Amino acid sequence: MIKPIVALVGRPNVGKSTIFNRIAGKRIAIVDDQPGVTRDRIYADCDWAGYNFTLIDTGGIAPAKEDNMSKHIRLQAEIAINTASVIIFVVDGKSGLVANDFEVVNLLRHSKKPVVLAVNKLDNMETTHLYDFYELGIGNPIPISAEHAKGIGDVLDEVVSYFGDKSEYEEENDVFKIAVVGKPNAGKSSLVNKLLGYNRSIVSEIAGTTRDAIDTPFKYNNKDYLIIDTAGIRKKSSIELESVEKYSIVRSLDAVRRADVVLIVVDSKEGLTEQDIKIIGFVHNEGKPSVIVMNKWDLVEKDTFTINQFEEKLKNDISFMDYYKSIYLSAKTGKRVDKVIETAEYVYGNATKRITTGILNDVLQDAVSVNEPPSKSGKRLKIFYATQGSIKPPTFVLFVNDVRLMHFSYQRYLENSLRKAFDFTGTPIKIILKSKSEEN
Repeated sequence: MIKPIVALVGRPNVGKSTIFNRIAGKRIAIVDDQPGVTRDRIYADCDWAGYNFTLIDTGGIAPAKEDNMSKHIRLQAEIAINTASVIIFVVDGKSGLVANDFEVVNLLRHSKKPVVLAVNKLDNMETTHLYDFYELGIGNPIPISAEHAKGIGDVLDEVVSYFGDKSEYEEENDVFKIAVVGKPNAGKSSLVNKLLGYNRSIVSEIAGTTRDAIDTPFKYNNKDYLIIDTAGIRKKSSIELESVEKYSIVRSLDAVRRADVVLIVVDSKEGLTEQDIKIIGFVHNEGKPSVIVMNKWDLVEKDTFTINQFEEKLKNDISFMDYYKSIYLSAKTGKRVDKVIETAEYVYGNATKRITTGILNDVLQDAVSVNEPPSKSGKRLKIFYATQGSIKPPTFVLFVNDVRLMHFSYQRYLENSLRKAFDFTGTPIKIILKSKSEEN
C-alpha cells in the first residue's frame, strides 16, 4: 500500500512540533518556545481510523524578508508541501490571525493540495479568535490544544477524509517499478535519460500530482518498466542546496515505498558521504531490494586496485547493509549502464525468492550443529523448525521454545547462514521469532 504523506505547515512557534509528537505518539521533534527551533524536517509513520500515513514536521515559514536560515526552513516546507497528499496548516489561536498566516496560505493555495486548518493553543477550547481564521478562506478552522491533547482526533478525522477509499492507495499495476534516489547532482537524471535511451518505447511522461517525482513508463527488451525519478529541485544557492541534500530522504520517501527495486545513485568522484549513508539506511529500513550505483566512474583516477578500495570502503561505511549490490558506471558516457536493468532484475529475483520448508530446515539444522544456540539461566534456546512466511523481503518464521532466549548475535549468525546457503544479494531478509505455542 502506498502511504499518503501529511505535512504540518505554519509560521514559527505555533506548536507544530507538539502536534507532531502527539500524533506520532512519541517525543521525536524538539519542542522549545524559541521560534525556529525545528530546523530539521522530521517524519514518522502514523495511523488513524485504519489508515496508515507518513507525517512530516517542518520548520516555521518566516515572512518574505528573511535571512539565510529562514530561507533554508522555507525551502524545507516547500519540499514537504510538494510531497504531501494533505496539509495540516497550524495557526496560533492565542495570538490570533497575523499577516504571515496569509503569506503561508498563498503558498498553500499555489500547491492545490487539500488543507486542514488547525487552530492551536486553545487550551480551554475558547473561540475568541477562532472565527477570525475563516478570513483565510481555506475552510473551517478546527480548535485544538496540542499541549493538552484536545481536538487532535478532529483534525485527523478531517485529514483521512481526503484519503478516499483505501483501495486508491494500492499499487497502480504490476509493472516493474524502479526508483532512482540519491543526493542532488549525483547524476540521477542523467542515468534515467541514458536508461530511457536503450531500446526505449516511452508510452508517456506523467508528472506526479501528490509526489515529488516523475513516472516514466518504458520498455526494455520487450518488458514493461516504470522509472520513478526523484530529481526535480535544482541548485539555486549553497544554502538551498544544503537543504535539498539534507532532506532528500523525505523527497524520496514515496518513491522508495512504491518501488520494486531502488537504484541509489552515488557520486564516485565525491565518494560516499554522510547523506548517502542516510539514504542507503532509509532504503534498508524500508526492506527494499536495491543497487548502489557508483556513478561518474569515468572521473575517478583508477588503477588495478581502485574498485577493491571502493568496495572495502563501502563495506566499512554501510556495514549494516552487508548484503549490498554495487555497480560502477558512467551515466555520461554510458559505460556499463546497460547492466543496470539486468542488475535490478537480479536483486528483485532475490527479494522474491522462496525456499522450501525442507531445505530451509536442513540449512538451519546444519547451522545449529556447528554453533549451538545460546542459553540463559540454565535454559537453552531450541529451534523446532522454520518456514518462509513471505517475500519482498524474504521473511522467515522460526518457532522456538522461548523467544527471550534468542540473542541478537545468534540471530545475526542464523541470517548469515541463510545468506551463505541462498543468494540474497541486494535484498534484506527478516527473521521473526515465535514460541511454539503461537503456531496456531
